[in-house]
Parts: sequence; C-alpha cells; structure tokens
Amino acid sequence: MDTLDFDYFFRQLKAGKSIDETCFYFADDEKQAEHYLGYLPEFDKPYWVGYCDIPDGTDFALAEELVEAPVFDGKSLKERWNEVRIVSIWGIGLDDWMKYCGHV
Repeated sequence: MDTLDFDYFFRQLKAGKSIDETCFYFADDEKQAEHYLGYLPEFDKPYWVGYCDIPDGTDFALAEELVEAPVFDGKSLKERWNEVRIVSIWGIGLDDWMKYCGHV
C-alpha cells in the first residue's frame, strides 16, 4: 500500500496524530522526487512542508493551510492527492504505520 484516503490522512494531520515526517512523491513525477510534511506541536506554526516550490520549505498555522497551499508545482497537496504515493510516515512504511501507530 502506498496510497491513503485523503479524508483519513487529513484527520490524522489535523489532530497531529503520528504524522510527523511524512515522506511522499507524486506518481506523475518520473524522478519520484521526495517531499516531506509534518506536524511539530511545539511551534507557533506547527504544520510544515519541505522540498516544495518554496526554497527551504514553509510553515503553516493550520492543517487546512498546508493542504490548500499551491506549493507543489503551483498546485496544492489536496489538488494533487490522487498522485501522492507515500514512502513513509514516522520513518516506517505505510502498512506498518496503519497497523502499529495510533490514529483518530
């Protein structure tokens, strides 16, 4: 498994539940360049994205801002979700993440 339902993923992201250091690529990218996002509750803007259209990445105050920001080739994560292929979350594969980590 390398895909995840957007609503399920968004629920985890919004709750900050076992979601930091999510690594993914877009299926329509033949280089399969990896992108990262996550949630770090100790910061004022806890949601973050790395390896995107903004050099050095960017932070967001809300999960909604993260998924709606046009930072992946001018499109948002939400717009491109059907092409998202998850490599890992919390440093483990998606199947293990689903099986062993807490979810909301």
